[in-house]
Amino acid sequence: MPATLLGTTPSASAALRAEFTDGAGYLAACTAGLPMVSTRAAIAADLVRWPDLGRYTRAAEASRSYAARLLGVAAERVAIGSQTSVMAGLLAASLPDGAEVLCAADEFSSIVLPFVHAGRGITVRTAPLSDLADAVGPKTDLVVFSLVQSACGTVADGAAIAAAARAHGARTLCDVTQAAGWMPVAGELFDAVVCHAYKWLCAPRGVAFLAISAEYAQTVRPIHAGWYAGHDPWASCYGGNAVLAEDARRFDVSPAWQAFLGAEPALRAFADAHMPAIASHTTALAAAFRERCDRPAAPSARPSAIVSWPDADGDDLARLTAAGIAASGRNGRARLAFHIFNDEDDVDRAARALGR
Repeated sequence: MPATLLGTTPSASAALRAEFTDGAGYLAACTAGLPMVSTRAAIAADLVRWPDLGRYTRAAEASRSYAARLLGVAAERVAIGSQTSVMAGLLAASLPDGAEVLCAADEFSSIVLPFVHAGRGITVRTAPLSDLADAVGPKTDLVVFSLVQSACGTVADGAAIAAAARAHGARTLCDVTQAAGWMPVAGELFDAVVCHAYKWLCAPRGVAFLAISAEYAQTVRPIHAGWYAGHDPWASCYGGNAVLAEDARRFDVSPAWQAFLGAEPALRAFADAHMPAIASHTTALAAAFRERCDRPAAPSARPSAIVSWPDADGDDLARLTAAGIAASGRNGRARLAFHIFNDEDDVDRAARALGR
């Protein structure tokens, strides 16, 4: 790591960077994170041992506690699952008939389609992310948006959106999948937060979280409840008389064991790291790339670790790929993501691939 950036990174963040051995040229954390050394070790060790439900449960519960720290909420507010769309579907199923849902335009479909197809007269209205707070109205029941937009990397004004929703008696659902891991997350601002950990948090796919306020949780039906949602999961394995957990665990689904074994060390490392320093590091790299390639951000834009630009024909993405750079294309745009394992050499490598 260049000295200019290392000097802004506390020791915990430096230790986090040391967990990655192959990050050069990988600018696609917004698509999928790189596995850590400790994640690989945990999964490999499990493959040569007998299955142990106690070990798996301990990993899942530790992951819940680390996720709570990363999302800025209490652990009893956090439910574990496997996909954000399932968690959004849980909330969609619990909306009143005829409810109005306001979504950001061009939002990631996993948090939109569950409401579009909810039936029961539920309607979905959209507005540009920059206008979302102003678009909340007296008929709005739920405002749905990502803190960082997947396709373009724009960082939402979450506080303004949450304030507008509260002023109109609406709730908020914020997806932080593209935020948690590179920037601090203030989950207490929102009524519900969803996060899949396989991107910036570098966990195996199949580890997701729902953080929900106690008041909102009272209105949600645990339609996915299984044995792991029980007050005592080991006493909830048979029949329909199980007593569900009183907190957000009532919305748990049975964890994907090996995925959570791999996730636990990754989530611990990110929870222990200094997130403001990671945000400073990643956004500085993104800004350096923008300057090198003459792609200035909008004057009002909040710093983002994601850089994207129009690339309808995929020419720039092809140039990056040909140069051995892992990048992505979304919604007619090329997209680069700068993470803790990237440095100024990656900025130079990507810029040169584009002829800059």
